[in-house]
Amino acid sequence: MIRVFRYPSAELDQYLGRKAGEDELAVAQVAAVLARVRQEGLPALCEYIKHFDGAVVTEANLRVSSVEIEQAYTRVDQDVLGALRRAAANIREFHEKQRRVSWLEPAADGTVLGQLLRPLERVGVYVPGGLAAYPSSVLMNVIPAKVAGVPQVVMATPPNNTGGINPYTLVAAAEAGADEVYRMGGAQAIGALAFGTGLTAVDKIVGPGNIYVTLAKKQVFGTVDIDMLAGPSEVLVIADAEADPAYVAADFLSQVEHDVRAAAVLVTPAASLAEAVLAEIDHQLARLSRQAIMAEALAKHGAVVVVEDLDQACMVANRFAPEHLEVLTREPWALLGRLRNAGAIFLGPYSPEPVGDYYAGPNHVLPTGGTARFYSPLNVDMFIKKTSVIAFSPQRFRQAAPDILALARVEGLAAHEEAVAVRLRKEFC
Repeated sequence: MIRVFRYPSAELDQYLGRKAGEDELAVAQVAAVLARVRQEGLPALCEYIKHFDGAVVTEANLRVSSVEIEQAYTRVDQDVLGALRRAAANIREFHEKQRRVSWLEPAADGTVLGQLLRPLERVGVYVPGGLAAYPSSVLMNVIPAKVAGVPQVVMATPPNNTGGINPYTLVAAAEAGADEVYRMGGAQAIGALAFGTGLTAVDKIVGPGNIYVTLAKKQVFGTVDIDMLAGPSEVLVIADAEADPAYVAADFLSQVEHDVRAAAVLVTPAASLAEAVLAEIDHQLARLSRQAIMAEALAKHGAVVVVEDLDQACMVANRFAPEHLEVLTREPWALLGRLRNAGAIFLGPYSPEPVGDYYAGPNHVLPTGGTARFYSPLNVDMFIKKTSVIAFSPQRFRQAAPDILALARVEGLAAHEEAVAVRLRKEFC
C-alpha cells in the first residue's frame, strides 16, 4: 500500500530525510574480495568470476576480442542499432556543449595566471550485465569520457555463465568509442580496474552497479577517483489537477520496476488526482510482468504527498532532492526557477523519465539519495583534471612580498617566510 502524507507532518519529515545504512556484512565481504584481488592478482579475479558468474575466464580471454565485437554486430536487430546510433549522437552533441578550454591571463607587468585543463589518461567504466543488457549505460558513461578527450576508456561488464557478453552491450561499447572491454563484474571488477589486475590500472571508475559494486567503489576511492556512490533509483512527480493520472501512474511504475529499493513520489495539491493515480497504478500494475518487484517497491518506498499549493510542492521536492523530477502541471516552466535540487528535471507531459534514460542527450547517471543537494549528473568535467599556472613577474613579486611575509609569520612557517625573503635580499636589496 502506497503511503499518503499531508504536508507538513512529522511522518513526512522522516520519509523525506531518508537515510540508508550500510550493510556491515556486505562491507566486510567487499573488503575481503578487494584484498584478495589486490594481493593475489589474476588467479583471485578469475576465481571470483567463476564463483559469482559461473564463467571460466582466464588471462587469455579476460579481454573481449575485436572479433567478438565484430560478431556482435551480426547478432543485433538493425532497428535497435539505428536507435542506439541516434541516441549516441544526441548524447555526444549534448556533452560537446560542456567542453571547456585551458586559459592563461597575462597582466601588464608580465605576470601570468591561468588554468590548464587536461583529460584523465585512463578511465574505467563499469556496466551491469550477466543476464541483462544495459547499452544505454554504456553510451552515457563512455561518450562523455571520449568527448573530454580521455585517450583510454576501458569497460568492465559481467559475463553470462558461458563467458559471453550481451551483443547489444558490445555494440554500444564500439559505437561509444570504448578502447578495451573486459568480461568481469562485481566488486572483483572494481578491484581489477583500481589495482591493475589483468589490465593496466585506471585513474577513475564510473558507472552504476549493485550494492557490492557501489561499496567496492567507495572502498577504492583514494586509490582511484570515482564518479559517485549511486543508490536506489527514484522519481518525484509534481502534478496538478490537470495532469493525466495514467501518465503519472505509468511514470511511477517505470521507475519502481528497477528493483525493490526504488522510490516513486507524487506531490500534488489535488487530492482527487492522488486518488485517481492510486487507482490507475493498481490498474496498470495488473498488466505488467514485474509486478512483485514493483508492488514491493511501492509498498516500501512509494508515497503520495498532498500539499496546499505548488509552492509547497516545490518545497517538498527541494527537500527530497530526487534523482528524477517530473513536472506535470499546466505551466511546468513556471516552476523551474523554484526547483533547486534534482539530478534531472523533466518538464511537461511528453518528457517522461525514459526519454532522459535513453535518448534526449543529458546524462542519466544522476545523484541519488538526496545528494542532488550538492552533486551533479555525470558530465565532461568529471573526466578533466585542472592544473593552476602561476608565473609572477619581478614587479608583482616585490609588490606582493610584504603580504606574503605577513601571512607566513602569522602561521608560524619560518621556511615559507624565508623562501620569499631570500629573493628580496638577492634581487631587490
